[in-house]
Amino acid sequence: MKVIVTGAGGMVGSHMVELLHEQGMEVIGTYYKPTTDITELPTSIRMIECDVRYASGVEKIILEFQPDQIYHLAAQSYPTVSWDRPYETIETNINGTIAIYEAIKNVRRLINKDYNPMVVVACSSAEYGETLNQLEGNEIFVKETAQLQPLHPYGVSKVGQDLISFQYFMNDHIRCIRARIFNSTGTRKVNDVTSDFTKRAIEAEKSGKYELRVGNLETKRAIMDQRDLVAALMLLADKGTPGEVYNISSEHIYQMKDIVSMIENQIGHKFQMYVDPKLLRPTDERIIVGDVTKLKKDTGWCQKITMEQTISDMLNYWRNK
Repeated sequence: MKVIVTGAGGMVGSHMVELLHEQGMEVIGTYYKPTTDITELPTSIRMIECDVRYASGVEKIILEFQPDQIYHLAAQSYPTVSWDRPYETIETNINGTIAIYEAIKNVRRLINKDYNPMVVVACSSAEYGETLNQLEGNEIFVKETAQLQPLHPYGVSKVGQDLISFQYFMNDHIRCIRARIFNSTGTRKVNDVTSDFTKRAIEAEKSGKYELRVGNLETKRAIMDQRDLVAALMLLADKGTPGEVYNISSEHIYQMKDIVSMIENQIGHKFQMYVDPKLLRPTDERIIVGDVTKLKKDTGWCQKITMEQTISDMLNYWRNK
């Protein structure tokens, strides 16, 4: 099988190309301004620099390779950045997605009218936006049918990816899956609580000064390991219903102070913690978990990696870095 993973310079994409390569797939990864160290990837994996904002580069790769599956993960993926760079965010995320589908149409027009790949598009829980704040009482599980009310340009761009994919499915009969992804973490991740805590913990371990800079440790989050996320994406490519949307979310909720305790247990040392005001938000989001009933029913997916395992792997990753 031939597979393209766009955004293979990111946490999820880099792990996905590794796994596909290990499974014997003929895989190409594309990257542009990678957020991970792509020199960590085996040199036998073919990586091509490609800015998905420019359709000609995307078209060239797809016309030449004609993959059976396309995992479209390339994106400007930071909500905070989207406020400062809204044009780039919309252009990358929406136009980059259009480029994928138009390239498939061109393969059909120029080379093979029966070309029929599966496209899995990495959408986001950010599409739900204000709807998440309107859930009542103890209701925390969000279904795919919830209203889309994004609260920042990033969320809007992901709604655009989502709906443009549906449009190409309906009008051009291009098979696609719209995967609305909730919080995930793992090795190579940067700028989330688990990666920040594990990195600071290893810096403390190396210095011998067991201090840990923290924010609000009472906050709760549903977090999944990137391996469970990658498994879900791959299962959806094989077993998902074309044109449909699926939540991919952890079913387990963790309090931030519990994350710290897991790190302390694995390092074998208690931390002197101090609160950094810069890490405190005026308000913290309520706990949000995606309802994954549909994902489990259609693919058989289940969450397998424990948070303890994730933290152990991340600690060892930072030690080796």
